Amino acid sequence: MKRRTFVKGVLTPAVSAVSGFRLPLANASDYEGKLFVFVQAEGGWDPTSFCDPKTNTPGEKVINHWAENGEIRQAGNLSYAAFGNNAEFFDKYYDRMLVINGVDAQTNAHSVGIVHNWSGRVSEGYPSMTALLAAHHGPDLSLAYLSYGGYSDTANLTTYTRLNEPNRIRNIATPNLTVWDNSLRYLNQSDWETLKTFRATNIERLAAAPQLLPRAVRNRRLYVAGLSSAATEGLKAYAALIPPEDELERKEEFGRLESQLRRQAQLTILAFKAKVAVSADLWLGGFDTHANHDPDHNWLLGNLTDSVDYLWDLAETHEVADRLVVVMGSDFGRTNHYNVDAGKDHWPIGSFIVMEKNQSWTNRVVGETDALHFAHKVHPTTLQRDDANGTVIHPKHVHKALRRYFGIEDSLGAQKFPFHNTEDFAFFG
Repeated sequence: MKRRTFVKGVLTPAVSAVSGFRLPLANASDYEGKLFVFVQAEGGWDPTSFCDPKTNTPGEKVINHWAENGEIRQAGNLSYAAFGNNAEFFDKYYDRMLVINGVDAQTNAHSVGIVHNWSGRVSEGYPSMTALLAAHHGPDLSLAYLSYGGYSDTANLTTYTRLNEPNRIRNIATPNLTVWDNSLRYLNQSDWETLKTFRATNIERLAAAPQLLPRAVRNRRLYVAGLSSAATEGLKAYAALIPPEDELERKEEFGRLESQLRRQAQLTILAFKAKVAVSADLWLGGFDTHANHDPDHNWLLGNLTDSVDYLWDLAETHEVADRLVVVMGSDFGRTNHYNVDAGKDHWPIGSFIVMEKNQSWTNRVVGETDALHFAHKVHPTTLQRDDANGTVIHPKHVHKALRRYFGIEDSLGAQKFPFHNTEDFAFFG
């Protein structure tokens, strides 16, 4: 790598901007609003073994083996399947859950289902909800949008950060300090001085640049924001919170399946505590269970709920739970019967779960499916089944309602990517 290229690459997380060129920032310490986590269960989870439980119908194929000896269970107003670790999860969290069942992804294809469920639009081009929230609430934060995989399209509204190697955050936040057993520096002192000089010169050049186009003005603002004291001090605070490797949550495995969901939750809550992030996409794959459905889904759903439980507990420990909103979903659902490989194939009907503490809209189920998991029409206002005047719930309805509830319906990002001719569902009252 050329020296000049290297200098440019590590310049952004350096130190504060030159006096006189700092723009008004949404500094880390300024944002005290809600914090958002979207949990993407990729591959197509099975709501009939989770939050939209179905027992077997006489004369029809077996939809669930757990229903041969088990019954649908209840926690508050929520029904759940006697499967996996569902009982522990629903019994603990029913009073902070809204379950939206019967959501039609209008596809059996993973690529389309992922885009549709996490952007609200069937075709590509719209940002994730996570990106909209980061762009609106934390445009100048150093790590406003965290992504660990899955759908993370930003539509150029913001940028996201992948934390595949979290310990490197320390190197980025404090590149001039000793690392590697305190014997070597990530950068030696002469390189560090060169970087600071280059940074100052570059900012002066950008400040003097006349008649920039809007995109260049935006890029200049983001560049300077990345060098502000708020951004750099926040990044250092986050780096200091990240525990050493042997204290980070470990990867969990079950046969061919593996999960880093607890570690993702850990890093996210620490970022919220350090006030460097406002939104995150957590990701768990493996739900495409065309074979061996019951054992694999049993472990996957258990890992999912255990990890979300850990997320909430850690949020309580770090005093951000009262600000936290969690949204769980997947590509779509799985067929209402098993195939010859004891698996289940793709099914367009899925569910969302929205979680938050102390809200009037929780401990509720919205949306309805029949005994074979076909979606019924629902009236947008009454939220009751209405075959004559209702509509099937689609991801766009969920996204539109979330935008309104989160207070970003009229944000610049949401206006740029609107949902035209879309009914307003009163999911949140």
